[in-house]
Amino acid sequence: MKLTSDALSALPSIRHGFFTREGGVSDGIYASLNCGVGSLDVRAAVNENRARVTAALGVDPGRLATPHQVHSDVAVIVDEPWQTGAGPKADAVVTARPGLAVGVGTADCGPVLFADGEAGVVGAAHSGWKGAFTGILEATIDAMESLGARRERIVAVLGPTISRAAYEVGPEFRARFLNADAANARYFEPSTRAEHHLFDLPAYIGARLGASGIGRFEDLALCTYADEARFFSYRRTTHRGEPDYGRLLHAIAIAD
Repeated sequence: MKLTSDALSALPSIRHGFFTREGGVSDGIYASLNCGVGSLDVRAAVNENRARVTAALGVDPGRLATPHQVHSDVAVIVDEPWQTGAGPKADAVVTARPGLAVGVGTADCGPVLFADGEAGVVGAAHSGWKGAFTGILEATIDAMESLGARRERIVAVLGPTISRAAYEVGPEFRARFLNADAANARYFEPSTRAEHHLFDLPAYIGARLGASGIGRFEDLALCTYADEARFFSYRRTTHRGEPDYGRLLHAIAIAD
């Protein structure tokens, strides 16, 4: 049900989890721990699944804040949770409030959990290609620093994300990255289709975080597309022509 990072687990006051699709109450294409309020799943099932996540983190029910994700570079600071599904349009959430979990949902994009254990500041970012490209990771770090974190102490961990082997993109996609920086060519390799490439999103996220000056980065190196038993995948659903898909939830909290 829950995957953890050695780097974050070493911080005694931090509780975190990259949650798989296992251990919930949803069925059908959502089986079973679908935490996506934007999915077409039965809302009562989604609410129960999210309650199981908070329980696994040792957080009271209702003390989970997730944003309305829009593939932006916006990070928000949270002091009190909002109603489920009523979060602000943003792609990262940061808090220094003990007992409050902050999280993001994914189904191929990169979930990144952040912590400065000494300052007692944590964050969660939804980092697809667009968010990473436009600065969501750096925005999360900036928001943490505004609460007293120091970037050289920040630990950031990338959870289950679509891998390069499963992420084929067209020529316009690659051109956007090369126009921004020719060095971005290293994140692409030719695929079997003419003028198409495989994009290494995890490596790009890792490079952006490395350049930010944080203290430590860890990649769990797990592919959402390849591991159907444990992870939902938007791209896998699209390839199969399925009507909808579940969302994984990834969250972090400071012990109360």
